[in-house]
This record gives sequence, structure tokens and C-alpha cells, in this order.
Amino acid sequence: MTTVQDFSGYTPTWCPGCGDWGIGVAIKGAFVKLGLDPSSLCVVFDIGCSGNMNDFLNAYAMHALHGRSLATALGVKIANPQLPVVIVGGDGGIYGEGGNHFLHACRGNHDVTVIVHDNSVYGLTTGQVAPTADKGMKSKSTPFGIIETPVNPLVLAVTQGATFVAQTFAGDVNHMIEMIKRGIEHKGFSLINILQPCVTFNKINTYQYYLPRVYKLGLEYKPEDQREAIGKAMESTVEKFPLGVLYKVERPSFTDQLPQLSGKTLVEKTYDLAFEAFEEEFI
Repeated sequence: MTTVQDFSGYTPTWCPGCGDWGIGVAIKGAFVKLGLDPSSLCVVFDIGCSGNMNDFLNAYAMHALHGRSLATALGVKIANPQLPVVIVGGDGGIYGEGGNHFLHACRGNHDVTVIVHDNSVYGLTTGQVAPTADKGMKSKSTPFGIIETPVNPLVLAVTQGATFVAQTFAGDVNHMIEMIKRGIEHKGFSLINILQPCVTFNKINTYQYYLPRVYKLGLEYKPEDQREAIGKAMESTVEKFPLGVLYKVERPSFTDQLPQLSGKTLVEKTYDLAFEAFEEEFI
């Protein structure tokens, strides 16, 4: 039986009070609850404060390019579909630089779990606005306020094909553990959007801001209802933030539908490459 310590790497260097600390504990806690060990899964990290967890988490891991963590992770999953694959990134890397990969991973229903640290800023580069920042938010990159309207990742995921969409809060470790655990258990594309205060560069979306505005979905809520899920996701426009599984349906995953993966995985197959047959074409 593994413990949280089995998944612990170097001591984190995040700012004191940063929501990343709680997220790091929750990810390890979910792995332990699932009975995983560091050699039984792959974690792909994006760039930024969240990506620095690559040094703080002990597991088979890759530190991808900014915005390319999803593309890298999908390659891992296709090579070995039996391997649990988790992506850890920020709202900038996943919804900004990697927004195109996010959209197409949703519509393909790739069997991976994406854990997003959503703090509305690029923390590692000292606080520029990220895609989820509210219109008008001021920062070093937008001193007069951001012009664009914010990306709503929950609506985007629900409408573009993701089959598991959940939201949680960095101030509630037990809830995060449960959402991450359920996301990994789900067969298909899973998004865990975590509302994560950045105590250094975002003085608006603080713990004090979120605490009276977050609420947990009740037992009467039906996550299979897409219209209701979209309605809940849109509540962020009136500063209400539902926590829990907003949307969950069953649909064949991408790798389940690839005939090349029937029988053995790509990493298990052997290939007889008869290069002689192609020589005449290239000589």
C-alpha cells in the first residue's frame, strides 16, 4: 500500500499560502486512494507554477513545452492505453497556449485526466492576466484592464465532447481528492478545474473572495443533463461557483475505437519493417 510520502519529491518552492500546496497534497492523496504507485501512472506537466510540481511529485513524469502538455500526454496514452495518464497545468497553458489541444482532446474523448490550476494569472512570469481573468482585470500586461471576456472552460468542455467535467476549490483538500479520484476512474476525457487563489499576484480572486461564493452540488443534481451542466457552468458570470461533478456521461474513448490497438498495445507489439520494399521508390 502506497503512502503520500511515496509520491513526494523535492520540497515545493511555491509562495506561502499558494493554492498549489493544497492541490499538490490532493493529487498525492487521490493517487493513494486509487491504489496507484509512482511507477504505475504517467503525469505530464505544463509550464508555470503548476508545472513546477514536476520536481515535487514522484512518478513517471514529463515536463512538456508550454501549452503542449495535452499533446504529449495523448501520445503517451495512445502508445499504452492501459496506463493512467494525468495532465497538470495552469489556466494559461491549458486554456491559452494549449487551447486548441484542449478543444480537440475533448471532442476526441481521449481517456486522460486534466487537472487545471485556475488562478486567472500567469504566476511564474509575475502576474500577467490568463484566459480565465475577468474582463477589466488590471495586471502588468493590462494596466488599463483586460479587454477580452473570460474563457469559460466548463462550458467549453461540456459542449465540445468531454465526458467528465468537475470543479473544485483549492481551499478544500478532501473535495479535491474526491474529484481527482473520480476523474481518473472515469473512462474518457476528464477535466478537473480547480479554483486556485494566487496570493501574490491576484488580489481579487482570493480565499476570502471564493469562500462565500462557492457551493457544492446537491444529491438531487443530475450530471448527465448537458443543458443543466451548461447552466451551472454559466453561474460564474454572476459570481457563483458550483463545486462537484457538473457533467458525466459514458461514451467510447478515443483509444477504444482505434483498430490498431485491438489486442496488444503499441508498446507491446513487434514490427517486421521490410524496408527493401520501399527502396525502389526512394532511390
